[in-house]
Amino acid sequence: MTVLGAGSTAQSEPDARRFADDSAEEIEEIEEIASVPSSAGDSGQLPIDRFLDRESSWLDFNARVLELAQDERLPLLERLRFVAIFARNLDEFLMVRVAALQRRVAAGITTRSSAGATPRERLDRISERAHGLVDAHAKCFGAILPELGAEGIAVVRWADLDGDESDRLRALFTDRIYPVLTPLAVDPAHPFPYISGLSLNLAVVLRDTSTGAEHFARLKVPPVLSRFVATDESNTRFVPLEDVIAAHLPQLFSGLEVVETSAFRVTRNEDLEIDNDVENLVHALERELSRRRFGAPVRLEVDCEMSERVLDLLVRELGVSRQAVYRVPAPLDLAGLWSIADLDVDALRYPGFVPATHPALRSADGAQPDIFAAMRATDILLHHPYDSFATSVQRFIDQAATDPAVQAIKATLYRTSGESPIVDTLIDAARAGKQVLVVVEIKARFDEQANIAWARKLEQAGCHVVYGLVGLKTHCKLVLVVRSEESGHLRRYVHVGTGNYHPKTARIYEDLGLLTSDAAVGADVADLFNHLSGYTRRAGYDTMLVAPDTARSGLHQLIEREIENAGNGLPAGISMKVNSLVDESIIDGLYAASWAGVPIDLLVRGMCTLRPGVPDLSESVRVRSILGRFLEHSRIYRFANAGEPEFLIGSADVMDRNLDRRVEALLQVRDDVARRSLDELLSTAWSPEVEHWSLASDGGWHRSAGESHVDYQETLIARMVGERSGASDEKG
Repeated sequence: MTVLGAGSTAQSEPDARRFADDSAEEIEEIEEIASVPSSAGDSGQLPIDRFLDRESSWLDFNARVLELAQDERLPLLERLRFVAIFARNLDEFLMVRVAALQRRVAAGITTRSSAGATPRERLDRISERAHGLVDAHAKCFGAILPELGAEGIAVVRWADLDGDESDRLRALFTDRIYPVLTPLAVDPAHPFPYISGLSLNLAVVLRDTSTGAEHFARLKVPPVLSRFVATDESNTRFVPLEDVIAAHLPQLFSGLEVVETSAFRVTRNEDLEIDNDVENLVHALERELSRRRFGAPVRLEVDCEMSERVLDLLVRELGVSRQAVYRVPAPLDLAGLWSIADLDVDALRYPGFVPATHPALRSADGAQPDIFAAMRATDILLHHPYDSFATSVQRFIDQAATDPAVQAIKATLYRTSGESPIVDTLIDAARAGKQVLVVVEIKARFDEQANIAWARKLEQAGCHVVYGLVGLKTHCKLVLVVRSEESGHLRRYVHVGTGNYHPKTARIYEDLGLLTSDAAVGADVADLFNHLSGYTRRAGYDTMLVAPDTARSGLHQLIEREIENAGNGLPAGISMKVNSLVDESIIDGLYAASWAGVPIDLLVRGMCTLRPGVPDLSESVRVRSILGRFLEHSRIYRFANAGEPEFLIGSADVMDRNLDRRVEALLQVRDDVARRSLDELLSTAWSPEVEHWSLASDGGWHRSAGESHVDYQETLIARMVGERSGASDEKG
């Protein structure tokens, strides 16, 4: 494939300059750098208002999450889960993106974004929209509460408890909570305490009954129990943990009258700034992590019942603006509702679903299949969570670790689970004498500490651990196994994926992966690993587009080829399925393709700054978003290629950070069966019957929900059940 093989000669270390899974992956700070000029069209002739605002587009995505929480057709506990997801998403957005804009405002930067707004204007726009969403979020939770009550599940306040419940929680307070509480007074001898990011706190006003003097104290709600505490053993009634503490304040402040109690929570800047010239990246990152909790405040959430005098004190002491204050009905921190959403009440949850073993990886007699033999027979396209991760990717690595013929295993780790069987398997392989190389990305947003711990554990077991390339995040998802075949020659077996090697999220994230023993793919992946661990450079790859070297230029060439084909009257078309589409250069290329008459279909889960359907600009572009029980996470690129469609899958979204500041891999899918499967997936997603959101040229998203529409993911589940009945054997 000439487009993939003809890469640039750019080095992988760009000039020094810094989205976070899962919403963290979408909201990582985006550098405001000039777009790479697009050879697919003259951007100087394009309208200046052709880009939508990035932050507004992300908030639109979270609004779609909130719509799912508001959707009365969904099971009740799943709606509650979406309430929790919305809350956590917004936390991460504010910690990263708003913090970055605040720094720019503080530095006096007034440069306008591609959407034409200064940092100050963008902050104002975010604040107005976020306040409205927070209000809608609180109303949504309030509307769900009585519905939960009708099903025998209640989130109550302390005053609603009966005698037995109160007695049980008093005992719990005495045994588990009281010993770890630390009330902090605020007076001339006790300065205002540091409030850590995302901690829940009680602001307490006290009165000395003998003198009448009033005092202020802060009490941190300790994370020793669940955010919502079960009131009895039935696990059907819950009370906020801060209510339990507030009911026992007289024990903490004996001799004083409790005048006022209200909850508050601070969100801080939790972005990290690492110098690319440091001698020891791990030590530098650990130092920066220790400073993270001291970031500047970006939001102050307070109970709407908080008095103005207490709010004034918090605003003054924390140094936040009134714009950063969010008054919401108690309880705060609704991300903690996840534990209630996990209640085992089948009638209030999505129907049970067990991933199935891919047909190519099943054995007729029930014995453990030989994955290497299956990969020699054919390429295997995996679609998680419909295809079991445990019986495909995980088993592939397990078999490699125990097979005496395997000489080496190489893998990238961006995020993995707390008790990771993947890491344990790699350790077992190293202890068995195999050469094991692991590229660990220790700068993965909000997983830095966990990844440092994994890296050290792997190193101690004898694995070769590297941290990728200076100045770049290693985001590609690759496993390479080198095996000595019976013939005596070495053969490479490869997995290339769109998602992390994370067994837990593989059950709730939609992702794709390809298992292959194709020699050309193996050679490319081996060269990329050598690049990551050594000093080699590769001008181009035969089967992959690799960022930051060839991905951007390769995508532009593929777009330009469709423009040329359209001009020559040949079949032309572009279809992409990504998490985010915000790169200005690629968008300008898509505008040029649309102007040339190329049909363009874009499935974008999160941010999209392209304006579809604009006359003389993007008339042939459609943008659709699909959300549901699984997080749509895969990336697919399809180009019509004059009637011989070309498919790429991989880790890269259409973002400048993915194409310029990360190591990404987009693999050409060459197997006919796999290509037909990808075509079918895209066709299903674009079916007029599938429920979705459509993006209008003015930036508004419109939902297609209605009785005539079907759920995309439930359609795929039903299809899988029909095709693979009897193969659902996920073990965990």
